[in-house]
Amino acid sequence: MSVTTSSMTKLEYLRLMMLCREGDRREAILLRQSKGWFHVGGTGHETLGAFSLHMRPDDYLYPYYRDRSIMVARGMTNYSLALAYYAKRESSSGGRQMPGHYSSRELNVMSVCTPTGGGLIPAAGTAWAMKLAGTDSVTLATVGDAAMRQGEFYEAWAFAVQEKLPLVMVIEDNKYGISTPTDHFMALNLKGVLSEDLVVKVDARVFDNVYKVAQDSISKARRGEGPTLVWADLDRLSSHTSSDDHRVYRSQEEIDEMFKRDPINLLAQELIASGQLTQERFEQMQEEVMVEVRDDYDRAEKAEDPRSEDLFKDCWGDPDRLEKPPIETGPLTMVEAINKTFDKALENDPNVVFFGEDIEDPKGGVFGMTKGLTDKFPKQVFNSPLAEATIIGVACGVAAYGMKPVFELQFIDFICPAWNQIVTNLSTTRWRSFGDWKTPMVVYAPYGAYFGGGSLWHSQANEAWLAHVPGLKIAIPSTPEDAAGLFWTAIHSDDPCFVLVPKHIFRVRRDVTSVEPVPFGKARTVQEGTDVTLVGWGNTVGVALEAAAKVPGVSCEIIDLRSISPCDYEAVAKSVEKTGRLVVVQEDTRTCGFGQALIAEITGKPEWFAYFLSSPQLCSRPDVHIGFHPAYEFAALASADDVAKAIQTTME
Repeated sequence: MSVTTSSMTKLEYLRLMMLCREGDRREAILLRQSKGWFHVGGTGHETLGAFSLHMRPDDYLYPYYRDRSIMVARGMTNYSLALAYYAKRESSSGGRQMPGHYSSRELNVMSVCTPTGGGLIPAAGTAWAMKLAGTDSVTLATVGDAAMRQGEFYEAWAFAVQEKLPLVMVIEDNKYGISTPTDHFMALNLKGVLSEDLVVKVDARVFDNVYKVAQDSISKARRGEGPTLVWADLDRLSSHTSSDDHRVYRSQEEIDEMFKRDPINLLAQELIASGQLTQERFEQMQEEVMVEVRDDYDRAEKAEDPRSEDLFKDCWGDPDRLEKPPIETGPLTMVEAINKTFDKALENDPNVVFFGEDIEDPKGGVFGMTKGLTDKFPKQVFNSPLAEATIIGVACGVAAYGMKPVFELQFIDFICPAWNQIVTNLSTTRWRSFGDWKTPMVVYAPYGAYFGGGSLWHSQANEAWLAHVPGLKIAIPSTPEDAAGLFWTAIHSDDPCFVLVPKHIFRVRRDVTSVEPVPFGKARTVQEGTDVTLVGWGNTVGVALEAAAKVPGVSCEIIDLRSISPCDYEAVAKSVEKTGRLVVVQEDTRTCGFGQALIAEITGKPEWFAYFLSSPQLCSRPDVHIGFHPAYEFAALASADDVAKAIQTTME
């Protein structure tokens, strides 16, 4: 084979490999000169760029940090990699990511996350979005051999096989997870763990081998014949990173043997033997590449550094569009209002996609929030596996492709398996890519207690977990109309939004006379008052109302936050300015709960602290779990009597 594509010969590809190798070498030298802070190399992995030679502009790439050659073959310049090494403002992350964490919206290269394997489920999500869109585009995802033992690898691969997705997943098997040999850990070495029907092993030290398997697997995916797992057998010719020295755990004999299989030398020897290259020209190319790389890094060193004032840039997307939800008024429960809102969202936008456990008809979700939607929109509403990481990770990939996920977690209590995707991808993608990528979506879940019999994993109010993570919007409605308004805003938002639906009150029927736009970060005054400000959200708004009725002679102003991130602190402060007293009611545990954060924020500003006539009070679940028997549950939760006592305390 004399050419790789119509635009790149094997000789040209050899030069690309040499360029990547020299970039690695240059960064290692600069680090020893105390120029830069970190280096991660792809030395020995250079043949894998052949995958990019078969990709089209509409294909997507989820790489990991050893994929310098895949990036350069995709179209990323050596200069852009030099900017990333120096963490310059012009770099793809604006200096927010370490070197090797590639990203390019223009090239459809998703921003790399440091936790290896973290991009695999989103890659499957993007491949699924391609299939839903009816295109013949392909998603390529790469990962190291050690990361194969992560559960998210299996979830991503299972989803790809289940849905017959246009996904090519490359396992870059260099035999080490930092210093640990992976021969007896990696799934591909464990007989029977994975079906061998979809696995293709390749000696990735030889360019022709990689080119052929890349061509075959990508063509297969384009034809709609499903995923391929490419087992790329190669060598990591360098230490893991600049923080590692492989001579500590590798013998010199092993290192010497690896360099005999150096893919650059193998390809150069082949071209010399065939007469396409001479030794003199090879050496000349090395000199040319050294000059080019040196010049790129010299120029990048002089580029502008990040600006401290950019710290908060790209925390959020465009301001939310406030539109009136197009649903009728009348007697409604929260579940009915949500269902009607979902129906209109699906009808108005074919890019809205629902995914969650048991959400298809005839069940329509365990609480009926999606009842009837698959019958009307069978191409937009889908059951998910019992795998919360898959739900959130797929949402990230679907959103990155340009669709709008509205995905359900069956209970917010089951959020923990999805936590890696939430904090690694969902919340960070926009900021870490300097606004280049975004993942707008809605994640909703039944939430909270006050109903008995839920036990530990059906009764949690754990909103503070989410509120602690930058980049997420979190809403907790307490009425059908606010649920409709918040969902409609979230569905049209440019940011990832969580809407937590309180189970205790979502079957309560109310006479809804008006459904208005509801922005995130705008509290609602439920009841005017002059003596004490009561603040709650979700189920605790009702507790606050009940408590206020228990203290005759005390005028209580009740504030429903509606969303806690962003939070309308100003509305609370304005009320306290009038009343001089504050009681906050929450379901979550006391320590580091959002109620503590609210009180700290209001009392932390001198101008607001001056409003207080007495110390603020927090009514909360203590730091204890909720048991199955209602006696445990109601002993743990803040009651109306507890709140009434807190009100009286502030009045003393």
